[in-house]
Amino acid sequence: MTIAPAAALLRFATAGSVDDGKSNLVGRLLHDSKTVLADQWEAVESASRNRGHSTVDLALLTDGLRAEREQGITIDVAYRYFATPRRRFILADTPGHVQYTRNMVTGASTAELAVVLVDARNWVVEQTRRHAAVAALLRVPHLVLAVNKMDLVGYAEPVFAATVEEFSAYAASLGIADLTAVPVSALAGDNVVEPSAHMSWYSGPTLLEHLETVPVGSDPSREPVRFPVQYVIRPQGPEHPDYRGYGGQLASGVLRTGDTVTILPSGRTATVAGIDALGRATDIAWAPQSVTVRLAEELDVSRGDLLAAGPAPVPAREVTATVCHLHERPLRRGDRVLLKHTTRTVRAVVKEISHRIDIDTLERRGAAEGLGVNDIGHAVLRTAEPLVLDDYRDNRRTGSFLLVDPADGATLTAGMAEVA
Repeated sequence: MTIAPAAALLRFATAGSVDDGKSNLVGRLLHDSKTVLADQWEAVESASRNRGHSTVDLALLTDGLRAEREQGITIDVAYRYFATPRRRFILADTPGHVQYTRNMVTGASTAELAVVLVDARNWVVEQTRRHAAVAALLRVPHLVLAVNKMDLVGYAEPVFAATVEEFSAYAASLGIADLTAVPVSALAGDNVVEPSAHMSWYSGPTLLEHLETVPVGSDPSREPVRFPVQYVIRPQGPEHPDYRGYGGQLASGVLRTGDTVTILPSGRTATVAGIDALGRATDIAWAPQSVTVRLAEELDVSRGDLLAAGPAPVPAREVTATVCHLHERPLRRGDRVLLKHTTRTVRAVVKEISHRIDIDTLERRGAAEGLGVNDIGHAVLRTAEPLVLDDYRDNRRTGSFLLVDPADGATLTAGMAEVA
C-alpha cells in the first residue's frame, strides 16, 4: 500500500505588526486565488460601503469579529480553509498586537509554515522579531518574510534587500534554517498570487506559488510509532463476542499488523493483531490517520496509554519544558494544575519557574513573580502519575502539553517538553 503524501495539506499561520497590512494580504490571497464564495464577497462589499470605502476592503474577509471590524485590527485567530488545484490549505490568521502574542502561539502551534509580514517603510520592528522568535520556539519548519507595501517605496529593490538582510541576521540567531523572502503589495496585488509587473528585478516565486510548492510534511516511515489511546471499543452483541479494540489517532509513524508495540507507561509489550480504518480491516496505518488497533494479547490498556514502536520515551514524573502562559491569572511556583498530554490528563504541581525569556532580546530574565499572560519561560513540573513525552524538537505532537486549572477547567499554559 502506498502512503499518501503529507504535503497534500499545508497548515500555515500569518503574523505581522499592527498596520503592516496582514489582513489585506490574506484577503488578497483568498480573493485572487478565487476561493471567496459569492455570498462572502457580497457581505464584504456591503460592509465596505457601510464604512465609507470607495473600493472593497479585503481585510474584512478575515476580520470576522464585530470588534475587529470596528477597530480595524485583528483580535482573534481566524482559521480559513481554501484550496487550489495544486494543494489544500488551512490558514491561521493571527493578531499582531503584543497583548495577543498567546493567540499567535495558538495559531502557529500546528503550522508547518509561518508568513511574517513587515511594512517596507518600517523595516524590521519589535513585533517582527517577536513573531520570528515565537515561530522558532514552536519549531515551525518554514518561514516566509513578506515585505509588504512595496508600492509605497516605489518598488525599490534596495529597500527590499536591506529589510531581508536585517531579518535574515536575526533569523539565523534564532536557528531558523529555511527562510524565503517575497516583496509584495497586498493592496495592488503584486507578487501575492500573480507576478508583479513593477518588480522585474525579483525572479523568485509569488507568495501563493511558494505556498503551493514548499516541501512540507514528513515521511511517517522514518518516525517512531506513537499511538495515544483515546478510547476502548467493545461492541455489544452476538456478532462481536470477543472484539476489543483501541481507538485513536496516530500521532507519528507507520503501524503494521504484526508489529510489536510497547504499552506505556506500563512497559508491557504486545503484538498488533489487526488494524481497522473506516470500518474495514487494513494491514497498515500511518500518521495522522484515525484507526482502531487490535492486540493479540489480553492486556489492561485504557485511555491515556501510549502504544509505541521504535525508540520509546521513558516514563517520568518530572517534566522540564519551555512554556507560554496564556491566562490573565499568573502561573507561580507551587500552583496545582492538571497536565493534559495527548489523551492523558494527570495532576501536577509547578515545582520551579527558573526564568522568563525576553522575546525581543532572547535573554533570560528573573521570574520570581511567576509568569504573566503572554510570557514565555522555563518551568519544571512534578506529576502525580508517570507521563511519556517526547522532546518537542523531535515530535511536536507528543512533545507538547497543556496546563489546565483544576477548579474551572480554564487553559492556563502551553508547554513544549525538553527531554534529556
